Amino acid sequence: MRTELGKLPALSSILLSFASMHGQSSRPYAIWKDYAGGPDAMQYSSLDQISKSNVHQLELAWFHPSPGEGGGPFSPIVVDGVIYVLQGDRSISALEAGTGKRIWSHPVEGRPTNRGINYWESKDRSDRRLIFSANSYLQEINAKTGITINTFGKDGRVDLREGLDRDPRGIRNIQSSNPGRVFENLIILGSATGEGFGSPPGDIRAFDVLTGKLMWTFHTIPRPGEFGYDTWPPEAYKYAGGANNWGEMSLDVARGILYVPLGSPTYDLYGADRPGANLFGNCLVALDARTGKRLWHFQTVHHDLWDYDLTTAPKLLTVRNNGKKVDIVAQASKHGFLFVFDRVTGQPLWPIEERPVSRSTVPGEQSSPTQPFPTKPPPFSRQKFSDAQINPHLDPAERELLKGILLKAQNEGVFTPSSHLRNHIQIPGAFGGANWGAAAADPATGMLYVRAYDAPSIRRLTERTEVRVPANGTLEQRGFAFYHQYCYTCHGPERVAITAPSSYGVEAFRKVVRDGREQMPGFAEEVLRPDTLDAIIAYLEKPETGAIPPEAEPVSSGSGAARDDLRPARPPGLKQFTGPFGAQWLSKEGLPVIGPPWAELVAYDLNEGVIKWRTPIGNIPTLAAKGITNTGGYRPRTGPVVTAGGVVFQATGGDQTLRAYDKDNGRLLWEKRLEGNPDGIPAVYETGGRQYVVFCVRADSGGGSRTPAMFIPGKPQSQGYYAFALPARPRRPVRK
Repeated sequence: MRTELGKLPALSSILLSFASMHGQSSRPYAIWKDYAGGPDAMQYSSLDQISKSNVHQLELAWFHPSPGEGGGPFSPIVVDGVIYVLQGDRSISALEAGTGKRIWSHPVEGRPTNRGINYWESKDRSDRRLIFSANSYLQEINAKTGITINTFGKDGRVDLREGLDRDPRGIRNIQSSNPGRVFENLIILGSATGEGFGSPPGDIRAFDVLTGKLMWTFHTIPRPGEFGYDTWPPEAYKYAGGANNWGEMSLDVARGILYVPLGSPTYDLYGADRPGANLFGNCLVALDARTGKRLWHFQTVHHDLWDYDLTTAPKLLTVRNNGKKVDIVAQASKHGFLFVFDRVTGQPLWPIEERPVSRSTVPGEQSSPTQPFPTKPPPFSRQKFSDAQINPHLDPAERELLKGILLKAQNEGVFTPSSHLRNHIQIPGAFGGANWGAAAADPATGMLYVRAYDAPSIRRLTERTEVRVPANGTLEQRGFAFYHQYCYTCHGPERVAITAPSSYGVEAFRKVVRDGREQMPGFAEEVLRPDTLDAIIAYLEKPETGAIPPEAEPVSSGSGAARDDLRPARPPGLKQFTGPFGAQWLSKEGLPVIGPPWAELVAYDLNEGVIKWRTPIGNIPTLAAKGITNTGGYRPRTGPVVTAGGVVFQATGGDQTLRAYDKDNGRLLWEKRLEGNPDGIPAVYETGGRQYVVFCVRADSGGGSRTPAMFIPGKPQSQGYYAFALPARPRRPVRK
């Protein structure tokens, strides 16, 4: 950990009224006008009308249908009795918060920020704006009318591909699905850079809300003279990518400190071209929100080879430690640890030890000899997979087969190094641990609730050879070469998770490639030309005809090949190894090979640094049909919300169920089965004297790797926004 403290405000200025932090209400955490509830992303509501004693009475107050493929996993925001949502047709709509009736709708061109949007207002509240990105353009609309604000940027847009010191034509996508944060007159953004070789850097940038002007940049891959430059090769800032905030970030508004969790440098699973610790990859970085200046940082994974991004929003609490009150920031990680720091100094609340780990034997790789392990609190996810933990609900023959695979694999726990010689086991797997939206915190008690996920990945790196496009080849052969340039990094030689375009619908396939879906970014025509996409489609239709003849003459880049002149120069002579992303290890039925529980809600008391309770969340439909329950669901994509009423709301897709738990002991208080799959973080708000909890629900919710064993497709008519409340009190007749 390194600290570089600037001048921070005195304690008196820290004790600002919560009115300035939370809008019009003087009651802390009583409104929901920011993603995850507030600028500090606590996923907490101080409303207590819905309580432990009455939550079982919740009923559907209103439903707003939202057909289409685009509506989530969205987390609504609520301002002045208006709830703002993303529709299935990818439009942004304003609804009456008490009825769900539409006020206006704004069509969006391209793929919008689909996990949330930002709200900003002027001090006199005369100017109110919604801020979002679509197809890598930052945009704003009037929050009262839904009309585009054309004075923002250039004709109403700011191209986020510009200003990264890379040719914008070579950047296929840069916007994150998460919305960033508003601070004063700034909109502060992370990015989704992609995970392959040649990705752009993940700079954190702040833009003026009124003009769109770039106000500051924090380089996540340091330039010469910047702190951390010596943790990379000298020329890495010219070609390395990633180290980006694609997930969430949190603000200490009173202090003006932004806490940014950062992801892995790219390529995620092999780093021979980036020897060193690679700051600021996998770091929690505290920045001055007004200037972008680094105040302190801590790196949770050195030279990441596991895709262990930090993505969950850091939680800002005040706890008692050694008899004193301490303002802390707690960061949950994809590899199952909870890191806790003094919010101002960055000093760990409990010791974090550098422990030796196994070294990689992949040619050219220089893995880190040690990694940081918190001594307290304990991890929330399993970090070792033994043969005794193989899923007991599989048939004996398959369990024996899996045992043989496991015993032959490289399997040394959480930091098992990558291997090209045999399978290697990663636990927690690539999806966590804790992923986006995975934690909620209670400022009144110092409790933190983590939605934990356990399912190992199994990988094996393969050497990637350069495939040139043949000038004299067939359309399928050219498509094979383009596939290697654009698709191989994620989908590999087996074309994982790709079906023949004709079975999907060729035009629908083109739309997914252009707009993106779930984890897959979109490819603009400037990056993936129409004739190039045609060739890829032809290859995917007939992959057996795509072998490149050895005598093929390479075509020039002007004839539809990948633009080599747009790729950043990399160190010569290095081999490239790739491995499938998100390679979850599943049984032939599509179940995790490790035994349950696969998803849990884990409650930490951060005054003591201990786990108070944990309970499985969700069920696997095929197992539940056999009477096997409390297993936890598969890859939950919904976030918890805790309330002053003593309730933790946590929905699960797959089994299509909303649940409420007692925040003190994890006891199930209420559950409601739907005909669709909840997604995202619910919103909690009050309007007209009535408290509501709103869930986004989708017919076919994501993750891309769900299987029929784990996931019940919802009915199309079920998709939309569900608002639950206590029964309305009947009005008393007025006596004349």
